[in-house]
Amino acid sequence: MITLVSAPTNLGLRPPQPGGVPGAAKAPEALREAGLYDRLSSAGARDGGVVLPGRYVDDDATRAPGRVRNQDPLVDHTWRLAERIERVWDDGRTPLVVGGDCSVLLGAGVATARRGRAGLIHIDGHTDFRHPGNSDACGSVAGEDLAAAVGLHWSGLSDLAGLSPYVEPRRAAHIGHRADDEYAAEARKRLGCVLPAAALSEVGVEAVSEQLRRAAGPDYWVQVDVDVLDPSIMPAVDSPDDGGITASQLTDLLRALAPDAIGASVTVFDPDLDPHGDYARLLVDILVPGLSSLGGGRR
Repeated sequence: MITLVSAPTNLGLRPPQPGGVPGAAKAPEALREAGLYDRLSSAGARDGGVVLPGRYVDDDATRAPGRVRNQDPLVDHTWRLAERIERVWDDGRTPLVVGGDCSVLLGAGVATARRGRAGLIHIDGHTDFRHPGNSDACGSVAGEDLAAAVGLHWSGLSDLAGLSPYVEPRRAAHIGHRADDEYAAEARKRLGCVLPAAALSEVGVEAVSEQLRRAAGPDYWVQVDVDVLDPSIMPAVDSPDDGGITASQLTDLLRALAPDAIGASVTVFDPDLDPHGDYARLLVDILVPGLSSLGGGRR
């Protein structure tokens, strides 16, 4: 059964404007208001509480070289989220982390690394593979989380407690980037499977899910960044890019992957860009059928 864990962090995102604060931290409560918790609870899910982040600060003018934005509170949140995820496992349940931004992947990575490691299926409109070895613009973990998870970032982020890599690179599988993603070529060389968003239309959900599962192995975490959806469907994200997948494709992909997953996280929905709640309700209509069976095939 699922235990929902709220992780309302925005610490890994760039500010929407100088001095501004990203809205993704509001996502867990916006999705709760849209019915996510009630609808999953009717199928046996429990509310596992909230892991609160530290205060977001636009530290671009003061951050020292070799550090990411909001690094100290982000690392603190990573540890506390990892501990909460592990407590859910100790209760014999499957965690569904509702972010927040995709820096929550580090918390999942630390938790899985401390339990013997697992694979990763990364569903995202971007590869999130920027790292110090391929860019001088590092600083926002939400664009660097996959690289950090496989050990390619600064050690203060990707090697907490000597656990690097949180995910073995060949057990990391990605789906969803657009054709112009500048880091996709490197990701394909380093990771077990890297597929663009177009693959779902070209070969279908069944073939894609099989490729992802084959790379990730029998135990895997599923990370879902909702900007994998085309912005004509989901514009309420910080980095919308044309060429994304449809709502039904995401639902079907999650339905195929969820039963054998050890946990999942959903990130980057921005309620500030959804004043009437329409996109929150759309997400709930995707996530409930897609993730209701999360972990169900492992019992």
